Amino acid sequence: MTIMLILSTSLITLAVIFYSLGVWAERVARYLKRWHLYALWAGFVFDVAGTIAKGKLMDNPFDLNDLHTLAVQIAPLLMLAHAGWATMIVWRGSEKNRIEFHNYSILVWMMWLILYLGGM
Repeated sequence: MTIMLILSTSLITLAVIFYSLGVWAERVARYLKRWHLYALWAGFVFDVAGTIAKGKLMDNPFDLNDLHTLAVQIAPLLMLAHAGWATMIVWRGSEKNRIEFHNYSILVWMMWLILYLGGM
């Protein structure tokens, strides 16, 4: 096993941990808190770093004809949109938005998790 494979696997695993922590902690609290944002953004950063590291192992990391490659490129975009949306809600949203955000978080998390598991 190469060091780059260990690094990419470790970074993606950290992405799963932090992103899941942010989503599920917010779900349990039923209120979007600032620290949930930090967990979501950490998950995003680890996912992007892990994806870049994994791309270094591939011959053609941008082959859009490969379903896995396409999924790997969609997953961070979902996370980015989700974390960005959460950030806007915390900074400018209403209390109602902060309370109802968990209804959408779990859906985005499930879509991201399916893409993640497909990559395994």
